[in-house]
Amino acid sequence: MDFEPYRGELVAYCYRMLGSFHEAEDLVQETMLRAWKARERYDAARASVRTWLYRIATNVCLTALQGRVRRPLPSGLGAPGADPEAPLTPALDVPWLEPFPDARYDVEARADLRLALVAAWQVLPARQRAVLVLREVLEFSAAEVADQLETSVAAVNSALQRARAALAGAGGADEVSEPDDPEVRAAVLRYQQAFEAADVPALVRLLTDDAVLEMPPLPLWYRGRGDYGLFMERVFRLRGTGWRTRSGTANGQPALVAYAPEPGGGHRLHSVQVLTVTGGRVAHNVVFTDPRVLTALAPAQPPAPRAG
Repeated sequence: MDFEPYRGELVAYCYRMLGSFHEAEDLVQETMLRAWKARERYDAARASVRTWLYRIATNVCLTALQGRVRRPLPSGLGAPGADPEAPLTPALDVPWLEPFPDARYDVEARADLRLALVAAWQVLPARQRAVLVLREVLEFSAAEVADQLETSVAAVNSALQRARAALAGAGGADEVSEPDDPEVRAAVLRYQQAFEAADVPALVRLLTDDAVLEMPPLPLWYRGRGDYGLFMERVFRLRGTGWRTRSGTANGQPALVAYAPEPGGGHRLHSVQVLTVTGGRVAHNVVFTDPRVLTALAPAQPPAPRAG
């Protein structure tokens, strides 16, 4: 019995449930181990291998989530900052939402991996979260989900209604353009060029009026082109100019890997910026700097200098 073809989609499922890519990989490994030990008891007449694996993964996730606090982004914890010169003190005690490294797994329905959507799901109680993802993203039937959760179809339908109501104002994945859209690629390239040139006025012109910048594990976040620009001026003042970047994707969104200049020469991996582009402009930038997160997302070495 071969479980490996399902690993990628199971990692994506556990990521949606936990908000942590690293935990998701660990939980899928636990799922595979449990499935292998129980393989003699698998009943093909009752469920497909895929459905059976999701039942095991769901139980593993629900157990892992017991007593856990949700994984937020900074914008989910309070009002935007008013001082772009505020102290840069990371909140290391917060279990921050992590990005999903697209390149690691071939996963369908990446629109349902959007950072804002996964962050919104973290607010839901664990069983409601499972029902929502299993029914609406993975399109299991109510009867299949009831079997996976060992409950009734009526309870599944009720949990789905409550989850939908709770997320009514969260915004949908259809509001975000795909990273391979030509307009999105052009906008990201312009942003990338302005960033490498440390051209803050050019960066600001590429933003929506109410653009959001957030930087876990810093609890700070800013809204609006003005504060975004002032903070970027601070970044280049503190870290220097001459950054290098490479483009990619994370969570089904365009992403930039940024390499900061070192005082003695060379560059080091600094951050991954996950961008939301709407109408040809950057509306949201989540900048991840945790070294453990960066290892899963980006190569340590910078690209060659940009030609021209």
